[in-house]
Amino acid sequence: MIAFARLMIFGFIFLTIVYICIVFYSRSVRKAKLGDEFDADIKDGDRDAFIQEGLAEYESSLRRKLILGVYVVPICVVMLILYLTNFA
Repeated sequence: MIAFARLMIFGFIFLTIVYICIVFYSRSVRKAKLGDEFDADIKDGDRDAFIQEGLAEYESSLRRKLILGVYVVPICVVMLILYLTNFA
């Protein structure tokens, strides 16, 4: 039981690090795309305000919520493996 608790604690820490890296990477990619879109299409107004507005929309988007799958998928796989190992 202690080994399982240790697996869960270190797994959660590892998944949190992966989640933070993915969030920062995804946000930077979105920010770059918004900057490119402004430079190519709009070219009028405040570039920083356009990027901040786009990032605010991104924060409430489905893509941002799907990144939480970093936690869900590995936990489900571990539970499935434990179930199949012990009960099947």
